[in-house]
Amino acid sequence: MTAEVRALVALGNPGAKHERQRHNVGFWLADAMAMTHQTSFREQSKFKGWVAQVTVADEPLWLLKPATFMNRSGESVQPFAAFHKFTPEQLLVVHDDLDLPPGTIRIKRGGGHGGHNGLRDVHRVIGPDYARLRIGIGHPGHREAVLGHVLGVPPADEADALLGGLERAYAGLERMLDGGWDRAAQFLHTQPET
Repeated sequence: MTAEVRALVALGNPGAKHERQRHNVGFWLADAMAMTHQTSFREQSKFKGWVAQVTVADEPLWLLKPATFMNRSGESVQPFAAFHKFTPEQLLVVHDDLDLPPGTIRIKRGGGHGGHNGLRDVHRVIGPDYARLRIGIGHPGHREAVLGHVLGVPPADEADALLGGLERAYAGLERMLDGGWDRAAQFLHTQPET
């Protein structure tokens, strides 16, 4: 297993109102992982979030879903990382990305927050050196439409693309934990055959 990734931090907004919104695709992946591994999230007030633990590629992996709203994600990430003594490099933050087509998955290490409010708050508390798993949600085309887009529910065809992307993300994560970052990047960044 790569020494880097010990926990997956899924960004999203809490509550039934936000469940199906594009901004919550990070939560979608974490929930699917917990369901696949027949486990459930437990609320942890000291982390201001929900946690679960799964085994991927024979290695334990913590899952965190902050119960704070997106723009306050750092309030959950910081105490979680501090308690478990995780360095930023051991965290994989999963988030929606406007710059990628719906369902496209990319991973990267470090970098800027790109205007993403969840990443901006994570940067504030642990710096920029964590890994990211970016889930494309597409761009609405105009800056004025971004808020409605990220907080909107995708239509059926787009939702199908997102769900297909999440399956690919999970397969990439298995490769990362089993064979390392480069193996996962090669898989995720290569166009799948149709």
